[in-house]
Amino acid sequence: MNNLRKIAAGSLAAVLAFSMAACGSSNASSDGTGESTGKAVTVNEKSAKATSLADFGTMEDLEKAAKEEGALNVIALPHDWSNYGEVIESFKKKYPEIKVTELNPNASSKEELDAAKTNKGTDAAPDVFDVGQSIAATSTDYFAPYKVQAWDKIPDTAKDADGAYYADYTGIMSVGWNADKYGDISSLDDLLDPKFAGTVALNGKPAEAGAAFNGYLMANQLAGGDINNLQPGLDYFKKLKEAGNLTTVDVTNGTIDSGQTGVVFDWTYNQASYKKELKDKGVNWKYKTFPKAQVVSYYNQAINKDAPHPAAARLWEEYLYTADAQNLWFKGGANPVLLDSMKEDGTVDQATLKDAITIEGEPVSYTNDDSTRITEWLQNNWDKTIGN
Repeated sequence: MNNLRKIAAGSLAAVLAFSMAACGSSNASSDGTGESTGKAVTVNEKSAKATSLADFGTMEDLEKAAKEEGALNVIALPHDWSNYGEVIESFKKKYPEIKVTELNPNASSKEELDAAKTNKGTDAAPDVFDVGQSIAATSTDYFAPYKVQAWDKIPDTAKDADGAYYADYTGIMSVGWNADKYGDISSLDDLLDPKFAGTVALNGKPAEAGAAFNGYLMANQLAGGDINNLQPGLDYFKKLKEAGNLTTVDVTNGTIDSGQTGVVFDWTYNQASYKKELKDKGVNWKYKTFPKAQVVSYYNQAINKDAPHPAAARLWEEYLYTADAQNLWFKGGANPVLLDSMKEDGTVDQATLKDAITIEGEPVSYTNDDSTRITEWLQNNWDKTIGN
């Protein structure tokens, strides 16, 4: 999984710092050149101003308007991320009249907005966004408010009151490992065992990558800390380093395949992808969360206010908040935002639910201000304690 995509779940400070360092530019277009490659487009103003299905009339009216546009541009949706490949294919099968163009699958949340700015007014701009909480909360000027039919089922704490953005799914921070090689893991203290020499990895640096940021919070919670007391986590990783077990190698499918990173802190939906891929190679990859340290970070849907295909953008959002699409995310190892309501109304996929790892009780979460504060603390303390 590309690091740029992963950092979107972390803090705004981390996103900006890492994205600039990795890309060397604040501009990004659909082809990565920094210049628009699209053609000028004129949009239907009625569709562009629609704030709910009622503005179209019926679902059939919305479908008709979207089919007339005939296109939809999505961005930053890797197929192995939360089962997005099947989500996209399912939408295309349902609406074959709409051509779906997938822009820069590994873009960060910031780069999604850069692509919208660079390609504004052209048919190459993204119609919709899938962004981390920090970017969503600070970028509402770029979004077109729209409340899907399932709006009332989305918890108030997981959506912007005006409909600018709304949570779609979250992973749960977890630890995954090669069970064939290492047996069972019951606690993070198990990872201090010499058999894990040089193989335990966060997925990036905690102050730069969202998966590592949240992995740190999980370890910190289990070590006796919380989002206001971050030292226990640092003490744990210091012990892990002194034991010779911590590696700072960047996690990729290749390092997992080779066994270079045999234990990985990552989101459950990424672990599900690793598990599926490794199963085909005869490797038993397991992963688990810890009830007292279920760190979550929701991604959010939003519509580009300058979407070149505004009706198709709204149809896409309506589709994502159906049980069909939510169950596909669930199948991919994520916890969809409508999971609780689907359990209540019986629309959740029971086969997936049977074996799924779901949020238990009150998860560990944090505000944007918390995220910025934690990032600054990690920037000041991680390198001097753990090293680069």
